Amino acid sequence: MPGYRLKIVDGNCLGATQHRLDELRVLSSGALPGKSLVVYDPALQMATQAICCEDGHAQERALFDQVLSLVEANEVWLADRNFCTRGFLGGIEARSAYFIIRHHQNLPWEEASVLIEQGRIDTGVVYEQRIRVWDEDGGSHLWRRIVLKLDQPTREGETQIVILTNLPKRSASAQKIARLYRQRWTIERAFQELAEHLNAEINTLGYPPAALFAFCLALVAYNLLAVVKAALRCIHGVEKIEKELSGYYLANTYRGMMIAIAPEQWGLFRQWSIPQLVERLLHLAGKVDLRCFKKHPRGPKKQPPKRRTEKAKPHVSTARLIAQRKTTKQAS
Repeated sequence: MPGYRLKIVDGNCLGATQHRLDELRVLSSGALPGKSLVVYDPALQMATQAICCEDGHAQERALFDQVLSLVEANEVWLADRNFCTRGFLGGIEARSAYFIIRHHQNLPWEEASVLIEQGRIDTGVVYEQRIRVWDEDGGSHLWRRIVLKLDQPTREGETQIVILTNLPKRSASAQKIARLYRQRWTIERAFQELAEHLNAEINTLGYPPAALFAFCLALVAYNLLAVVKAALRCIHGVEKIEKELSGYYLANTYRGMMIAIAPEQWGLFRQWSIPQLVERLLHLAGKVDLRCFKKHPRGPKKQPPKRRTEKAKPHVSTARLIAQRKTTKQAS
């Protein structure tokens, strides 16, 4: 969005850990070491801020004041319905910033205009109306309510998505707001990459400060990879990198580099300016053989065969079953 900076914020609850601490050994319940709110910049494809909380049961809304302290003028904050409170939306607007946030059914509003069809996007028909929301101090806010009626229901069976925004219509049409909200899934993909490729959630770290520290280290590593991907996009093209580059293979290249390149060789880069480093990154990106980092997407899932239960055989020999399969195949 020209003239604005888009930010995406979402919560991430760290997975349950092993019961290594004395307080956990006697419990069978899952032990949650903490949670975080991460701010993601889709233009940079990097995590720019993280707010950590050691209480795994804490509500995300208890951290909203810390999020609001990060908001700056002319930013557009995008989030899911958990962030849809009068205090949070009004706090963003009070800082001369804007929001695109999915409506939560517990947020009361009054109709200020009728719902009018605005056109289609690729996933459904878009409607818009003006609504009035009263804050806790009795102040009135006139915002836009965007309704996307979906062609296909979501996995949860929802047939429409309702979005609230205070962006002026001259800056973003209803269709553009609906398309921008789909950007929220970029942070979900980032969380997936953090967990699968960068081992951000180490289940042996039951102590909350240690678990959160490891998660933040993974965020730093994620941002380093974002810089590498940016250099590759400049040389090989955005579409090729986005569709074909494997984040897993790229993340695991580090191990080989640490073996092939002596630690003292890395010290050279500390003396370089940013333009020098960028020039070197682009030079190296041009020498990368992308075939070594190509994704291998799995095909469509096969329907699992129906299992038969044989009470007389609680166990089977895998080797015998394989041998039987080979014999049958040779005979046919």
